[in-house]
Amino acid sequence: MKKTLHSFLLSLTLLAPLLSAPSASHAQPAVAGAAAATPQVFPTKPVTRPDGKKWRIGYFESGDYSEYPRTLRVTVDGLQKLGWITLPPMPDGLNGQQMWEFLADNARSDTLEFVRDAWWRPGNFDAAQRPVVREAIKDRLATRKDIDLIIAMGTWAGQDMAGMGAPVPTIVASTSDAVGARITRSAQDSGLDNLHARVQPERYQRQVRLFHEIVPFKRLGLVYEDSPEGRTYSAVEAVEQVAREQGFEVVTCNAPSNGIAPEAATRNAMECYARLAKQVDAAYVTVHRGITPASVDTLAEILRQARVPSFSMLGSEEVKHGLLLSLAQADYSYVGLFYAETMARIFNGAKPRELSQVWIDPAKIALNLETARVIGFDPPVDILLAADEVYETQ
Repeated sequence: MKKTLHSFLLSLTLLAPLLSAPSASHAQPAVAGAAAATPQVFPTKPVTRPDGKKWRIGYFESGDYSEYPRTLRVTVDGLQKLGWITLPPMPDGLNGQQMWEFLADNARSDTLEFVRDAWWRPGNFDAAQRPVVREAIKDRLATRKDIDLIIAMGTWAGQDMAGMGAPVPTIVASTSDAVGARITRSAQDSGLDNLHARVQPERYQRQVRLFHEIVPFKRLGLVYEDSPEGRTYSAVEAVEQVAREQGFEVVTCNAPSNGIAPEAATRNAMECYARLAKQVDAAYVTVHRGITPASVDTLAEILRQARVPSFSMLGSEEVKHGLLLSLAQADYSYVGLFYAETMARIFNGAKPRELSQVWIDPAKIALNLETARVIGFDPPVDILLAADEVYETQ
């Protein structure tokens, strides 16, 4: 299983084939049929609307999921760094609605405001409520015309804003695969002038290829809700693609998560991982509503007791809680600053479609040494040398 440092570093080239991609500060190349133009650079300096009033921001959340307020928090931090707002310390543990109300009541700015009643969510991932919420947003934007930009948090929110044609500038955040979910046309073109979604091409393929190089498993466990949305959240097509390329088997378990209580989603996920732990020699832990900061320790213990190596799709925070490996942003503030800069450039005159959607995670490896010891995994020296974050679970 040991590899030379040279071969391992070669594998890292899989992680960043698009590092030369344009930053969000530049306009996209002209679309087919349009005249070529010199890319324009848009500033991020705080400005008011052309009429001198503040930009009014709304928030559309797909459901109650821990990553959504986390993403909103770092986006707000990014706006503070850029000088758009000042904000007192935000309490921990707020859900999306509570955080939005805190922002509306406490953010201070001469240039923008978070509109308290411009918050929407279709229950707790309740598909039956989606049409009603979608129509409420559409009606608000068409009749009152008092919202200048919407943050669409999650796949459902992004799909619904795209489905109504993005009547106002829309930033789609916290989606596993905006292209696969048909929110955006491609990594290079959102398909709608008012739509922008962060896209990370081949991100999950790179993760699984690297995991397979470090731990040459033959049977990989994958837990997800077997629905179009669930398959998107968990990058099922990407995993299956790499399985075909590298000749391993994907063993799956269906864990329903949408439209049910969070506790039920967590129970379904844990039961699936416990079942798969007896059948696989590695597990790719994907995004799932039942895997939360409160439940990831339990999941890590299930896999540790079964001596199953694990890789977190989400990032190093789950490695800190006991999963074996991850490759994702070590500092989530990178993501928030990307969204904040995109918003700032829109307020400075850019069309969302003009800005690059491509964003690449810093290539950082996280390793939990205690988990490695418990499961009997002896990390190659090259892995230890390449690891940016090494954790010891107590």
